[in-house]
Amino acid sequence: LVGSEMCIRDRLMTITEQREYQRLLARFIGETQLLQQLDGKTILLTGATGMIGSFLVDVLMTRNRQLPAARQTTVIALARSRHTAEQRFAAWQDSERLRFLACDVAQELPALPLQPDYYIHAASTTHPVAYAQEPVNTVLSNVFGINNLLSYMAHQGHGRLLLLSSVEIYGNNRGDTEYFTEDYCGYINCNTLRAGYQEAKRVSESLCQAYMREHGADVVIIRLPRIYGPTMRLEDSKAAAQFILNGVRGEDIVLKSEGTQFFSYAHVYDAVSGLLHVLLRGESGQAYNLGDPDSDILLRDLAKLVADHTGKQVIFDLPDSVEKAGFSTATKALMCGNKLRSIGWKPHYSVKDGIAETIDILREILRK
Repeated sequence: LVGSEMCIRDRLMTITEQREYQRLLARFIGETQLLQQLDGKTILLTGATGMIGSFLVDVLMTRNRQLPAARQTTVIALARSRHTAEQRFAAWQDSERLRFLACDVAQELPALPLQPDYYIHAASTTHPVAYAQEPVNTVLSNVFGINNLLSYMAHQGHGRLLLLSSVEIYGNNRGDTEYFTEDYCGYINCNTLRAGYQEAKRVSESLCQAYMREHGADVVIIRLPRIYGPTMRLEDSKAAAQFILNGVRGEDIVLKSEGTQFFSYAHVYDAVSGLLHVLLRGESGQAYNLGDPDSDILLRDLAKLVADHTGKQVIFDLPDSVEKAGFSTATKALMCGNKLRSIGWKPHYSVKDGIAETIDILREILRK
């Protein structure tokens, strides 16, 4: 857990030392038979220090310790900050199976130490303040990043690429559907700062299709809802993250709207489980929604879940101009996950259980 405040490591405990988090990793490994298909493989992972990327690294490195050398998975982890990576992955610093490269994926890729079997593009700004403060990087890290990976893979003539896309590509619900299926297309006003993220994800998906047709690239796409979990960063300005961090710090839960937004959410455990299903079982060229009705919730009810679990109350406060510029204008964005379920994925967390566990893990880390 790394953020603009003092790192958790500086508070004497890293997340990989927290017992409940270790149990979470062990449970994931025990329940995810698909991991066997990664034995002896090499994965190139962008956005490695992010919420999803760091959980995947922890899973694979923990599993490697249980395997003989010939079956271990190698991860080439790309992220912009070497300092952040060294802190976040301190537990794996002695492992030869984690190769870290400091780079901006929007620039030309550095020389790789090994040829990847799989490419996972998880690098992107993903929260409102970043959308407002780094709008250019928001677009370029997505579009140039995926193009660089696709170009490299096409030149190598080997591998499969997974793009982490988003519910944001659907835009605003036109009022003609309850749940977004993979063929839905809602409204996006492209002439706004906030649209940069949405349009970048749409173009990224289009590039995947273009490389597939022109170069024979093997690509698959997972569209994620709003993700939360114990690997979130302290500076994450998404509403769910702010609610959780308010609760962890013993503060009242701050709601910066009426809370009538109705969204799909997913625990990082389910997100990584889903991306592995798409990576290893998905049909080339196809996109898959990650969605579960037990994790669909109104924003005000999500705030109340956190407040009830932490013994605090929900208070209302207006966002500042920077935050507001990065806020989504969507009021209802629910994802149909039937297509992903058809290839074997199933959720492990309801939003109620997932939020409670996340708070408990982070609160223990801060207490130590």
